[in-house]
Amino acid sequence: MFLDYAEINVKAGDGGPGASSMRRESMTPRGGPDGGDGGRGADVILRADAQLTTLMDYRYRQQYKAPNGAKGFGSNSTGRSGDDLVLRLPPGTLVRDVETQEVLGELLRDGDEFVVAKGGRGGWGNARFATATNQAPRRADPGEPGEERRIALELKLIADVGLVGEPNAGKSTLLSAVSAATPRVADYPFTTLTPNLGVVQLSGSRTFVMADIPGIIEGAHEGKGLGHQFLRHIERTRTLALMIPADALEPQAEYDKLRDELRHYSAELATKPHAVVFTKADLLPPDWPAPKVEAPDAWGQFVISSVAQRGLDPLLEALWTHAAQAVAEENAVDGEEEEPWRP
Repeated sequence: MFLDYAEINVKAGDGGPGASSMRRESMTPRGGPDGGDGGRGADVILRADAQLTTLMDYRYRQQYKAPNGAKGFGSNSTGRSGDDLVLRLPPGTLVRDVETQEVLGELLRDGDEFVVAKGGRGGWGNARFATATNQAPRRADPGEPGEERRIALELKLIADVGLVGEPNAGKSTLLSAVSAATPRVADYPFTTLTPNLGVVQLSGSRTFVMADIPGIIEGAHEGKGLGHQFLRHIERTRTLALMIPADALEPQAEYDKLRDELRHYSAELATKPHAVVFTKADLLPPDWPAPKVEAPDAWGQFVISSVAQRGLDPLLEALWTHAAQAVAEENAVDGEEEEPWRP
């Protein structure tokens, strides 16, 4: 099962209480206060781990509490701080506060991390409160409580190319034909219930990641069908392939419908680079003209047959080129020197 959303409760550790202690040693009259501070409560840290691909672990357990700090001791000994609790998440996870809907952070690359709940400070021991007029204080403070919150984990697949189309548009068939992925393929709608990822290998050790998204139907942005809940995944893709069956009665209407759904869901998706891919060309009569649509914003139109392995090489080369160009632009924005793309 693919899980792309989970809600969990996280609680950072409480600070340990300070100690109230008076120094008592032979040959040391009126030793004075020597109570140490309590230890710091542990933080809850979220860290991206490239070995993980789903949020499955967080379906079965929803409560996570970091260790508390230990209490202080005499002889001005500070209590032990709690060991931070590290929760590992797949790269591409967006974290929100459920109550406020504030975005707390985003884990994009392997090793990215941030503190989602901060541990409480340890309480002061009575040695901290000694003054010239109060040389034997008995006061010691309790530790501060650690932060507690309910957070939403939202996983967005990170892929170079996203396949978008209505149910039975041939997305899964294409993915299985050009990669080692084995998505379920059948002749009825909504065969794909969860996103599938596949690595496409080209000559020269070139590769890119392709994502097959469940079918998009009219009204998907309003919650109809299955595709709406996975549209978030293609927000991070570098280019899109809008797929339309070559034997569609009204290909222009299907293209316009897909563009409208993307536009209504996200303004960013509406401006994302895309190509138009006509699938199932093997179903057309031999003398039938190649289908076309009015798509001034598309960077290309292709006619393919995944079953007959027709037209795949030009499509894959073009997808790789546009994905590589997007990576170069991203590196330039980040101030990195441009270098050959090595996904």
